[in-house]
Amino acid sequence: MNNFEEIKSVLCEMLEELDERLAKITDDVRHTDEAVEKDFAEQATQNENNEVEDYLGNSARTEIGMIKQALSRIESGDYGTCQICGEPINVERLKIIPYSTLCVKCASVASH
Repeated sequence: MNNFEEIKSVLCEMLEELDERLAKITDDVRHTDEAVEKDFAEQATQNENNEVEDYLGNSARTEIGMIKQALSRIESGDYGTCQICGEPINVERLKIIPYSTLCVKCASVASH
């Protein structure tokens, strides 16, 4: 059984950073409840900013979910095993993408 304490620590740091980022995005979105600009160009800019913040927030939530799942797999002992072929995921891959659920071979097949 592999000891993934170092990767677990990295995942926890990533989670903390993403939680902080999401809190800032959420705070910014709350401030957009202010009056809409009368100028059409300003309205367009506000709408673009809102779309970017929505995208960033959703992206952060998705990554938070993947990190939490990885931490759960570490706790259950399932971490580091490819969910498709069942073979071990290379530790170097896990260091680069710590929430990866697929080995390189299965990931390349799945992306095509």
